[in-house]
Amino acid sequence: MATTPAPLSLSASTLPARLRVAGPAAAAAAAGRPRRGRMVVRAKIREIFMPALSSTMTEGKIVSWTAAEGDRVAKGDAVVVVESDKADMDVETFHDGIVAAVLVPAGESAPVGAPIALLAESEEEVSLAVAKAQELAKGAQPQQAPPPSADAAGTPPPPPPPAAEAPVAAAAPVAAGTKGVATPQAKKLAKQHRVDLAKVTGTGPYGRITPEDVEAAAGIQPKPKVAPSAVAAPPPAAAPAVGAVPQAAVLPPVPGATVVPFTTMQAAVSKNMVESLTVPAFRVGYPIVTDKLDELYEKVKPKGVTMTVLLAKAAAMALAQHPVVNASCRDGKSFTYNSNINIAVAVAIDGGLITPVLQDADKLDIYLLSQNWKDLVKKARAKQLQPNEYSSGTFTLSNLGMFGVDRFDAILPPGQGAIMAVGASKPTVVADKDGFFSVKSKMLVNVTADHRIVYGADLAAFLQTFAKIIEDPESLTL
Repeated sequence: MATTPAPLSLSASTLPARLRVAGPAAAAAAAGRPRRGRMVVRAKIREIFMPALSSTMTEGKIVSWTAAEGDRVAKGDAVVVVESDKADMDVETFHDGIVAAVLVPAGESAPVGAPIALLAESEEEVSLAVAKAQELAKGAQPQQAPPPSADAAGTPPPPPPPAAEAPVAAAAPVAAGTKGVATPQAKKLAKQHRVDLAKVTGTGPYGRITPEDVEAAAGIQPKPKVAPSAVAAPPPAAAPAVGAVPQAAVLPPVPGATVVPFTTMQAAVSKNMVESLTVPAFRVGYPIVTDKLDELYEKVKPKGVTMTVLLAKAAAMALAQHPVVNASCRDGKSFTYNSNINIAVAVAIDGGLITPVLQDADKLDIYLLSQNWKDLVKKARAKQLQPNEYSSGTFTLSNLGMFGVDRFDAILPPGQGAIMAVGASKPTVVADKDGFFSVKSKMLVNVTADHRIVYGADLAAFLQTFAKIIEDPESLTL
């Protein structure tokens, strides 16, 4: 059974010289014929674009090119390493070909979706790709000039509106054949000044008599309209001044100081922290006795289980009983209940902060969680985390207790309902219900939550459940 070949894209301008067999006349004649049944082959020069490696990424920085110009690559080969706002990732090519031209060298940045290299299908198209790269390089500079000229050209358009209003105003007297049709205010003024409206020619819409027409007929000097417009002029002048306040608020440089710009990751952290300030958050603290948790930790520590994993497992088990704390508010109008409990854990790395995610932490045992956590930390420090390994958290845990910090408040990450800040466990004098004193280890946890979806009673109930798990941690090993 015969099959119909798939149609190919047409492009005569990009044909190699060996395929361009028709002259201009033939091309002109071909342009007038129907396209049905014709098949034209075009040179295969493809662009490698800057990918979006995360939902918050707007631009990427080229760390290094693993494929140099002239190298032949196959579909799926890594050709470049890109630094996103979260990690360094290998970017693969989707086609076979030859890296003909690198448009963005290592160390430079490009916005998401911008071409960063050209890929030629064969050696015969390499020269065409190089020529195209030169055209793109030349065209990039003129493209930057038009925006200012467009803005400069955008300022003259405001004068045309007054010019457009002038014909309307001029057309009004022409339609002033209707006499005696006056506005209520004009009729009132005509009665006060004894003006016969039948003898007044209206200058309003469709010849309607306005108060100004009556005043003119009565010989009253009209109030100048220029004054109100002049009075109204200062507010626009003041508006730019208000808009200029943020620029004026920039602090002057400190003598002798060195200014170091944010890295891509630091810029992303800064953006997220500022965004979190728009969320109405509240904080609740809760003291928890950790003697039994410390005993369990000493038992499982030789098997590679960390205190962070134990805390993450306990938080996940508590969240399973209080799903609203695992929820989020993404549109300001509704709850988003997450079906999975993914615990994001804050990790400080060189040049920034990242939150690897322990996915389905409530369903995995502490030993498998520990292995997953070890792999995630290794990837995080090498900046090799995949997007789903740092952006899928539903609840965040930040543990500074390992540094001796007894208490602190954490900033709520965008898109989550709560974050827990864990302080150090320290010996504390505790009185029991009978009034007897003893020394027990206690830690203080503070939870910051989105008050749009999590209320005080919800958070208190969650912390009570979390405390029961910590104070009787045998369930963590099940």
